[in-house]
Amino acid sequence: MLGVCYHPEHWPEARWSEDARRMKTLGLTYVRVGEFAWSRLEPQPGQFDFGWLDRVLETLGSAGLRVVLGTPTASPPKWLVDRTPHMLAVDLEDRPRGFGSRRHYCFSSTSYMRECERIVTVLGGRYGQHAAVAGWQTDNQYGCHDTVRCYCDNCRDAFRSWLQRHHGSLEALNQAWGNVFWSMEYRSWDEVELPHRTVTEANPSHWLDFSRFASDQVVAFNRLQVEVLRRLSPKRFLAHNYLGFSTDFDHFRVAEDLDVASWDSSPLAFTDLFPLPAETKQRYARTGHPDIAAFHHDLYRGVGHGRWWVMGQQPGPVNWAPHNPSPAPGMVRLWTWEALAHGAEVVSYFRWRQIPFAQEQMHAGLNRPDFAPDVGFFEVERTARETTTMQLGAASRAPVALVFDYEAAWVLSIQPQGAEFQYKTQVLEWYTAIRRLGFDVDIVPPGARLDGYVLVLVPTLPIISDAALKAFESCRGTVVFGPRSGSKTAHFQLPQGLPPGPLQRFLDLKVTRVESLAPDLSEQLEWQGQSYEARLWLEHLDAGNAVQARLGGGKPALVNHGRFHYLGCVAETAFLMDWFEALAREANLEPLRLPEGVRLRTRGGITFAFNSDPDPWRAPVPPYARLLLGDGVVPPQGVCAWR
Repeated sequence: MLGVCYHPEHWPEARWSEDARRMKTLGLTYVRVGEFAWSRLEPQPGQFDFGWLDRVLETLGSAGLRVVLGTPTASPPKWLVDRTPHMLAVDLEDRPRGFGSRRHYCFSSTSYMRECERIVTVLGGRYGQHAAVAGWQTDNQYGCHDTVRCYCDNCRDAFRSWLQRHHGSLEALNQAWGNVFWSMEYRSWDEVELPHRTVTEANPSHWLDFSRFASDQVVAFNRLQVEVLRRLSPKRFLAHNYLGFSTDFDHFRVAEDLDVASWDSSPLAFTDLFPLPAETKQRYARTGHPDIAAFHHDLYRGVGHGRWWVMGQQPGPVNWAPHNPSPAPGMVRLWTWEALAHGAEVVSYFRWRQIPFAQEQMHAGLNRPDFAPDVGFFEVERTARETTTMQLGAASRAPVALVFDYEAAWVLSIQPQGAEFQYKTQVLEWYTAIRRLGFDVDIVPPGARLDGYVLVLVPTLPIISDAALKAFESCRGTVVFGPRSGSKTAHFQLPQGLPPGPLQRFLDLKVTRVESLAPDLSEQLEWQGQSYEARLWLEHLDAGNAVQARLGGGKPALVNHGRFHYLGCVAETAFLMDWFEALAREANLEPLRLPEGVRLRTRGGITFAFNSDPDPWRAPVPPYARLLLGDGVVPPQGVCAWR
């Protein structure tokens, strides 16, 4: 199904009925409304104006559209800020966030929590069982604009309480953090401050616990709204729209309280912002990198336990990246089919009409500000027709699992050791390598059951919990670990027996030294008579197991014991592809090497091919297959599907 994000409060009421009629004619089913409308819902404290929203729901429902109603807590109005100024978040430099945009609240503000509970209760009581309301979206894009970690007094006090619950005693805290170093030992909980404003870097253990605390505050904030809506709006789904490449809180934990995970997909903007080589950015400037959207589709399928949406799909140029080109013709259609192929229940476009005022006036919609259809409208029109001819089954389990961990992202951010070694780049490189071999991928959190996976990829997992270790041990497939895995304890210390710590249960291996290299430095990686480039991060391995690959000078780089493998460097994509292909063949999988910009995905027995390259590509359609989209030759920005 397809949907759209609509903001009726931005447009004359006389347009609403016509908009609803055109949405339905276009082939849309869902409409998200209300997520930023607090000032219109409650223009004065305690004085509500629901008449306009009543009429919106009646108009959309009468047109046969189903509504996702957003809670408006991402943009508290000015009167609320003035009445409770301590709800404002404080940034890393101790500057209060100002009013005039959005996400200016602190997750630890008990006064703001009460206000959120109040407005959600009022909305849930009025619309919780409305016939047009199919579900709810809590808040909007938790973490956007660097708003998870706050440094106000509310957070300091809440953090102290969190530490007492998790450590129990100051003696335990001092030991866990290693506070004997630099005389950082605490005598009372009131002495513990937030880890900022220090002369040089703060204690990494302090930072890690603060990151865990901040993530837990997001979970609690979301849970408060969920509990209200579960009570007042039964039989309606609850969702949140996550932001791509946002790792400041644990999305898996938040989703435990929800029914649907969704994310806002802007492939061109993310390609522009991601630390990719300049030639790669140029190549995919108008199509988006072929794995950036797909990676998030697989991630949020995992976050949502199979139920997930694209809540805000880019339909044209956006407004918030350093550079905002127009999508190449066909890409809006390709992105839609790509999301559906990865298992999306709904693809919803942001937004119905480009707004002519305020911060997002440069963000395209399906319609122009003069009410005429924009380019994306016609691609959605075509896609909507195509979806009526195809019955999509559920996304089945992939043969490959990739373990993704938000805590790993915090660890590498707190102590990068090498400036260019970032969690998101390491994960995307491994994901790209396995996808270019034609495999579907499930993305799972550490500790998830790994039964049935033939190949499990762990790009890096510095802290390995008991649950994760048990899952790896129970897995019958091949398990592959990347550098820095097992390199830290739960309290951000080096393991007593050196890294890879708990993985020494599987591998006779010690990491005795690590090096981080500047981008213009590299070493040769020798594997099966071929030479590749190792860069950014090198580990000195004392290996008692079989050495599969070596660095210059004969230093071990890749070791394995049985079904467990450990790579102690950052290796180029060519090596990852060759290595993963060999592992796949050993496991009786059949890899298919794809062109750089071509990807495959299977859903419900239908195989889809997507082409972001400038040249046509002949898909491997079996002679007995039935073509559902295309003719077997996938044009640039094109889609092909067969059963």
